[in-house]
Amino acid sequence: MDLSIIIVSWNTQDLLRKCLNSIYQNLDGLNLEIFVVDNNSSDKTAQMVKAEFPQVNLITNNKNLGFAKANNQAIKQVKGEYLLLLNPDTEILNNGLIKSLQFMKSHQSCGVMGPKMLFEDKSLQPSVRRWPRPWPIFLMLIKAPKFFKGLKAIDYYLYKDFDYNKEQAVDQVMGAFMLIPKEVMAKVGLLDERFFIWFEEVDFCKRVWQNGYSVIYNPDIQLIHYGGRSFSQQPIISKQWQFFKSALKYFLKHGF
Repeated sequence: MDLSIIIVSWNTQDLLRKCLNSIYQNLDGLNLEIFVVDNNSSDKTAQMVKAEFPQVNLITNNKNLGFAKANNQAIKQVKGEYLLLLNPDTEILNNGLIKSLQFMKSHQSCGVMGPKMLFEDKSLQPSVRRWPRPWPIFLMLIKAPKFFKGLKAIDYYLYKDFDYNKEQAVDQVMGAFMLIPKEVMAKVGLLDERFFIWFEEVDFCKRVWQNGYSVIYNPDIQLIHYGGRSFSQQPIISKQWQFFKSALKYFLKHGF
């Protein structure tokens, strides 16, 4: 098995359909398996997958288990040499799967590869950040960037000076697309289930670096990412609380 793709979905039926179709339109002869883990969607996502994509391995949960735990359910079952953690609000472009695997096979020290993310209109979507520090996270938590532009701490954390046209090693990539060799996953370990949403990919990238591998941003692989469609359904107070809890767990684990 070349590749195992894992998609965690929560009330994203239409976007998930687009995502799955884009995968099958970019197979390029790959031998792959797809797992969809549905976190108790109310929009009949599971029924759609069963009816339209019977070849997909469907895992249905009776409650929303969060991103990390739901991914781990499928990770424990995969057979592929490489694992792709993919958000349902994404679309694969331009033979992206085969090119991603070719890249990984020629970069044996790469533990995670992330692509160039694009908005729906094909404009650049920032997807690389430096390691988080308490002060910029606090400023983001209180929505300071909405009222004060050009905050140096925020710009540094968000890597505003990053060159998205250059392949390079980075601290972390966005969790919407993370390609990981299975042997790296076995060494680094599963996603930390203490993170319900947010910072689980930051924590994983941190552990990848700690285990002697690199995280690489690859602009030659491009992906449409509609962005946050699942979590946008949550009330703003709930999202802020989840963000705070996840940030605190990260700092308690890795230091302030």
